[in-house]
Amino acid sequence: MSIYTHESMTNHHANTALSGVAETLRVWRERYQQRRELAQWTERDLHDLGLSWSEMLAEADKPFWRA
Repeated sequence: MSIYTHESMTNHHANTALSGVAETLRVWRERYQQRRELAQWTERDLHDLGLSWSEMLAEADKPFWRA
């Protein structure tokens, strides 16, 4: 008896699903870190980017899962 499993018999959807979850978690972590950093910027930094203090607060207050 062979233990070889033909490629057509493997579950490719599981890898795709896990990859999707991993990508979502990566994006969420990146948003969380970026928003925490943004909240630390000075008014001068924000002005250089053309952002107001209220725009920064609106972005920094968003939960990580919201784009």
